[in-house]
Amino acid sequence: PVPGRCAYFVERKKRFCKMIPAPGRRFCGEHGQQEEENGRKRIPCPLDPKHTVYEDQLQKHLKKCNSREKPNPVYFVQDINAGLKDVTEIPEKQVPISSLSKEELENLIIKLKKASNGLELRLKEQILSHHALQEALNDPKNGESAFKHLKQQASILGNMEKLHLLGPGRCFVEFGAGRGKLSHWVDVALQNVEDIQFLLVERAATRFKVDGKHKRRDSVFERLQVDIQHLCLNKVPILEKKKPPVVGMGKHLCGAATDLALRCLVESYTTCCDRENEEPAPKRSRTDKTEVASADNESNKDDCKPVAGIVIALCCHHKCDWTHYVGREFFRSVGLGPVEFNYFQRMSSWATCGMRETTTKASTSEDSEDQTNDTEEHKQTFSKTESGSDTLQGILTVEERKEIGCLCKLLIDHGRIEYLQRRGYKAALQYYTEAAVSLENVLLTAVPSPSLIPEPTT
Repeated sequence: PVPGRCAYFVERKKRFCKMIPAPGRRFCGEHGQQEEENGRKRIPCPLDPKHTVYEDQLQKHLKKCNSREKPNPVYFVQDINAGLKDVTEIPEKQVPISSLSKEELENLIIKLKKASNGLELRLKEQILSHHALQEALNDPKNGESAFKHLKQQASILGNMEKLHLLGPGRCFVEFGAGRGKLSHWVDVALQNVEDIQFLLVERAATRFKVDGKHKRRDSVFERLQVDIQHLCLNKVPILEKKKPPVVGMGKHLCGAATDLALRCLVESYTTCCDRENEEPAPKRSRTDKTEVASADNESNKDDCKPVAGIVIALCCHHKCDWTHYVGREFFRSVGLGPVEFNYFQRMSSWATCGMRETTTKASTSEDSEDQTNDTEEHKQTFSKTESGSDTLQGILTVEERKEIGCLCKLLIDHGRIEYLQRRGYKAALQYYTEAAVSLENVLLTAVPSPSLIPEPTT
């Protein structure tokens, strides 16, 4: 052990504990049970047994334990973006795809191809870049993993600029923010622009956040630690007070999180804003001012577009959920339901399973932690979904599985596009980066229709 540090060897980490013990002791408070401590006993914390506490200090500890239940923030509204309330529509038992007969699988594929008839199977390539990331992209210190992340972020910013979403007086809401790198680069791109706010939505506590890297005093960064399912944007103090145009964005927003974010923006938030902007009808008057006032009210209502745009890099369709999916109406319109969705959602993983190269070298850049987490998550998911695909080798080739997987992803995404179109948005799907950079390379964009975005009030 290092002198002055705890002498307890942590087997899981293959090293000694790095905590500093009290004067005269060999072990820190956590590992002090290894030696006699004047009869004081340490017990597992009832809120989180991963750590211990002195038994005689339990009540004091429970009041400040990080695992204690905390009061919900003002913007927490239970299941406001959850979607389906009728649980009878949800299949009770998920039958493994590997257990389907050849005829059953063929019938599913026939349904898939029939439902996909008329859809644009080849998306438009919109691989762009942005000057804000040029220096980082040319930095030799960045490893391959960091370079891939930067190329994706640069293209997302390029697409946002093309849609005129990078401007003053806006609030950028990053869903599934993680470390907040996308918001960071938007802040860098808007370094000479005034009155910018950032809301970083992430349900988990995150290490190595980059929120503090922005140096401009007039940009505001705020983290919302809440599940998107329960987020009511209209109650977030910044938005409640100023009501700036909102730009929703996300980089690799996994599965159902995309549907929750879309519903959060275009249903719960937009509906609340519209209600608040409604003014009571003017009192009747003998003059002609009544008609003028009514016309003004209609004009104000038409100009009220609380969501200026949406830009989300899609990811992990196998994590979608019929309960939260926004395209249920589209699925029903093509003769499909929750059972088919359940199969297509899992079959979508065939588009990427077994196609990803294993990363053997650690990144030397500051993005290594972010990339490691991302890679581990995908590896776990792929290993689970790939296991059943081997049993289909006698029925479908690898290329056929890949084609069917891509078709499933496209069908699910088209449901999202139709959902946005029905709510007055001009929505589109495009490839925003090469498959060599990321196999999850589809970007969903949406702006209010017509696509002329009103200038925000500063």
